[in-house]
Amino acid sequence: MGSCPECCTLQLSARYNDGVAFVIRDFAPGDFGTLWQIDQQCFAPGISYSTTELRAYIRHRSSFTLVADDKESGKIAGFIVGHIGPTGHIITIDVLAAARRSGLGSALLNAAEHRMRALGCHAVGLEAAVDNVGALSFYKRQGYSVIRTWPRYYSNGVDALVLRKEFERC
Repeated sequence: MGSCPECCTLQLSARYNDGVAFVIRDFAPGDFGTLWQIDQQCFAPGISYSTTELRAYIRHRSSFTLVADDKESGKIAGFIVGHIGPTGHIITIDVLAAARRSGLGSALLNAAEHRMRALGCHAVGLEAAVDNVGALSFYKRQGYSVIRTWPRYYSNGVDALVLRKEFERC
């Protein structure tokens, strides 16, 4: 097996808010309460997860969760939950409002994609609410394409766009 090209290079830290760094790490069980609170802040009712749903996604045997800690405060600034399969799946990506537009979302997504490629996924998919313009713009910048619409996907009746990104072969 050859060396992995630059497309697979992983950067584990980025800067936001005047140079405050963060570090991406694997989920620890003690993180759960904070992650659930972050999810409630990031998404409206009907889109945010119940504790039961989020716990099931995190605990699923084919899933992984990456957490971003603010290096200065030690507090969690965001997280991502991914699922491994022939096509990976991003379950959720949550970044606190204070850390948005800082590169943290990109760093979390890149770290998750890197893990998926390393574990054999050839592509990744996700869903985003049709009215979540910020998320849709973010995913487009990250190389995702809309492949279909799921009517009334969310429990509040909002449609979802299904997006997909093919991985370059390493």
